[in-house]
Amino acid sequence: MNVTATVVFVALFGFVTVLGFVASRWKRADLHSLNEWGLAGRRFGTLLTWFLLGGDLYTAYTFIAVPALVFGVGAFGFFGVPYTILVYPFAFIIFARLWTVAHRHGFITPADFVRARYGSPWLALAIAITGIMATMPYIALQLVGIEVVIGALGFETSGLLGELPLIVAFVILAAYTYSSGLRAPAMIAVVKDTLIYVTIIAAVIVIPAQLGGYAKIFAAVPPEKLLLKVPSGNDYSGYSAYLTAALGSAFALFLYPHAMTAVFSASGANTLRRNMMLLPAYSLVLGLIALLGFMALASGVREMPEYAAQFKQYGANFAVPALFLHSFPDWFIGIAFAAIGIGALVPAAIMSIAAANLYTRNIHREFINPRVDARQETQLAKIVSLVVKFGALAFILFLPQQYAIQLQLLGGVWMIQTLPAIVPGLYTRWFDHRALLVGWLVGMVGGTLMIASLGFKSSTFPLELFGYRLSGYAAVYALLLNFAVSIGLTLAARVLGLKAAPDATQPADYQDLPEEFGGSPGDAASLPPVD
Repeated sequence: MNVTATVVFVALFGFVTVLGFVASRWKRADLHSLNEWGLAGRRFGTLLTWFLLGGDLYTAYTFIAVPALVFGVGAFGFFGVPYTILVYPFAFIIFARLWTVAHRHGFITPADFVRARYGSPWLALAIAITGIMATMPYIALQLVGIEVVIGALGFETSGLLGELPLIVAFVILAAYTYSSGLRAPAMIAVVKDTLIYVTIIAAVIVIPAQLGGYAKIFAAVPPEKLLLKVPSGNDYSGYSAYLTAALGSAFALFLYPHAMTAVFSASGANTLRRNMMLLPAYSLVLGLIALLGFMALASGVREMPEYAAQFKQYGANFAVPALFLHSFPDWFIGIAFAAIGIGALVPAAIMSIAAANLYTRNIHREFINPRVDARQETQLAKIVSLVVKFGALAFILFLPQQYAIQLQLLGGVWMIQTLPAIVPGLYTRWFDHRALLVGWLVGMVGGTLMIASLGFKSSTFPLELFGYRLSGYAAVYALLLNFAVSIGLTLAARVLGLKAAPDATQPADYQDLPEEFGGSPGDAASLPPVD
């Protein structure tokens, strides 16, 4: 056991634990209201929303998996950089509009919006189920991130005793999320993101200096890993896979329930717009995180005998921990590993809250007990958030880790299938709700079958089109099927004269909130109450 690193790690972990419980008294409100417990009263300003979204979207698994992908396959692993650049202009336009209509109607989840817009509880149910299914393996992967750093500290992570630190961490997470709701991960996100920035800035200065500079790092990387595969004949798979992975990931990112929860918690549409201009700072950090994969290759940590057992157990996911163990003093290793560990807690907390909101609002209240009152609704959401977290923990403890990774591959494919119901719905009511439901089903089944045909080992589906080989992200191909079916069946519904369900929203609901209530459009506290 690395005693010094462990002491620093535990001290920082203890600090954020205290912070998580104290958060219930911050911006004090009635936490028996789902709007307060699950969305913190929609009162987070620009800076706090920036930390929350950053902590939410850039997870511990990002810190581990992105460099691991670069370490393992090379340049393709950098697709995360352009996709996080592409996503913010998209979100700038789309999600400020969604926040506005959600605030006016008191929507807690994206499925609430779909229910109101299309008048279809079944389409809303499909959106809710998709979100919950995609979120569960995502939470499990955060546990993978914690498990890797606990192993790197020198602890045995197999067997009941080895899993004990992981269990303790998640029990603590469950307790303060239950107590404080979204306020807890919001406060902790400030600490997590600060630690991440400190760690990465130190890494990109210290490690290259030790390795002889960036020129020597790139010279040490095998040539086939430095660039994407150049097209050969009619095979454009290297480029098409990279392009579709970036586009598909960009379209799906903010559709995930945890991202939507952070969006809805902002204090205004302008708060979100400002954040979409500021969040590319995290894209810069992501690029630097990806470079750690090349640094690990250049350092030769995989061949070092002291790390052989961990690489055998964790594979390429151990590349970053090994690089830090090799490059930094023990006290800084504790800080770096705490950044990763805390980086798992923030998104895991938000994900469990988001999944609980979806179940409570769009499954339980809609189909099981429509007469549930606000207090009961919030209590149910708290209980469901516990069930979700411990379900993810059981997944990691009792099933092979590979299952979580495989389901996460499917999660991205599934989540993007909600796009046709949500994004076009913010601008037009043209789509028929029945067509969208069938399109969703075709996209879900088609995307799942594509991944299954690859043995759940990859999300890059081989496609032959007009004599060209255009392998690409299965989620994008499934989304095209979804749109094709939704458009075709909507046209058929128009021809057959099928009646559309009533729309509970009005055109004025999508316009920015006025400034006539004594505050700016971004100040929710100055707005009149919303029923």
